[in-house]
Amino acid sequence: METTFKKRIGFLSFGHYGTGRGSQANTAADSLHQAIDLAVAAEELGIDGAFFRVHHFARQQASPFPLMAAIAARTSRIEIGTGVIDMRYENPLYMAEQAAATDLISDGRLQIGVSRGSPEPAANGAADFGYHPLDGETVADMARRHTASFRHAISGAGVAEPGDHAYMGGERLLRIEPQSPGLSRRIWWGAGSRATAVWAAQQGMNLMSSTLLTEDTGVPFDQLQAEQIQLFRDEWAAADHDFTPRVSVSRSVIPVVDDVDQMYFGLRAQADSRDQVGMIDGLLSRFGKSYMGDPAQIAAELAADEAVRSADTLMLTVPNQLGVAYNSKMLANIAEHIAPAIGWVPNL
Repeated sequence: METTFKKRIGFLSFGHYGTGRGSQANTAADSLHQAIDLAVAAEELGIDGAFFRVHHFARQQASPFPLMAAIAARTSRIEIGTGVIDMRYENPLYMAEQAAATDLISDGRLQIGVSRGSPEPAANGAADFGYHPLDGETVADMARRHTASFRHAISGAGVAEPGDHAYMGGERLLRIEPQSPGLSRRIWWGAGSRATAVWAAQQGMNLMSSTLLTEDTGVPFDQLQAEQIQLFRDEWAAADHDFTPRVSVSRSVIPVVDDVDQMYFGLRAQADSRDQVGMIDGLLSRFGKSYMGDPAQIAAELAADEAVRSADTLMLTVPNQLGVAYNSKMLANIAEHIAPAIGWVPNL
């Protein structure tokens, strides 16, 4: 079932850096400064969101809150978020403080995507960070426990027993400070299956779905993802939460309009133009295709993508190592030639 809502588009950066061929982001400093500059450029184009993937023990962005606060200080309209934070690695109360402070700096533009995480380079990175499952827990259970603690803290609930030097203010338990009202409605769960999407709806979190689902029923990826979205919305309605949820999907969308685009993506446009099925974490998984090539063809195909039609937000993965100028040009081409086909209008 298709739903009517304001369509948003945002970019999603993995924040890679390194000295590979063609890289404009050789260092972590390059990647961070360029992320800020790209968010500023995207806002000028009317793009709705700037989102960042979080990975640990890798040459990628790993600590999103300083970056998002810096972007918040340089912009005024664009949403700023994560897609996603691996909650196995997080101290929930410290994260709640960082998230609230960043949201206040942004005047309420933060959108926090969280999940149980994906495969990381470290054999047991969460343990290296000091976090271990409780008896009988899996690491996925631990991530969900951390998420619950984080959400409890940002809701304004008390979380700590007062000590001798506490200013009580009539409260039995102390809450974390600062608080940012409304942030609790802007938490998204990165769901990799239909079952986890249903769970996210039960918990009252928005849905963030990527180009990978850890299941395969034999139908095209966009149809499987659209089914996931509908199950989420049905469960949300049954749970009777007091706000309307948002749903995002991500896609690789790269219009090939000049020789530079052709050099980087011409061959990949042929190889990545269909779904792929493979194993990840021991699960048969379906990966969505990329949209690369002629803008008019991409616009038609994207407008027919069932999950894109079902979601209110489309996140566009960007090749961040190609630099701000290249990615700004790519987003401008998408904004002018492709995004209007899915009902998007610039946020200006």
